[in-house]
Amino acid sequence: MTSTDQAAALDVRYPARPSQVALIRQAVGDIASEFGAGEEVLLQINLAVSEAATNAILHAYRDRAEDEAGDVRVIVRPSFDGVLAVHVRDEGIGLIPRTDSPGMGLGLCLMAHETECFEVRKAPAGGTEVVLRFRL
Repeated sequence: MTSTDQAAALDVRYPARPSQVALIRQAVGDIASEFGAGEEVLLQINLAVSEAATNAILHAYRDRAEDEAGDVRVIVRPSFDGVLAVHVRDEGIGLIPRTDSPGMGLGLCLMAHETECFEVRKAPAGGTEVVLRFRL
């Protein structure tokens, strides 16, 4: 059985609003703690998950009014080999360049640095899915 065959320890949709980032980070951190994440790994998880959620919130639904923005879905799956996979999905416009970006453009590098493995891909329902893997 691979990590993608595992039942999700968390599968929740959050409104795509900046106020939700802290709730997302806390929920993922709580699950990671339950599965044995140490202090250093929890810091890495907090940084990477915050960045992935923030990117989804700021970029995915920029073609919509704030009250029409979609959701950010967060799925967390443990694996038998001690890796925790965190999926952050949106159903927005996809991963396209943004010349008016409000950030510094370092988020993808930060996520890659803090994770064991990092992927960005098209989400199953459209939009973008970021997969962050952490060795517990």
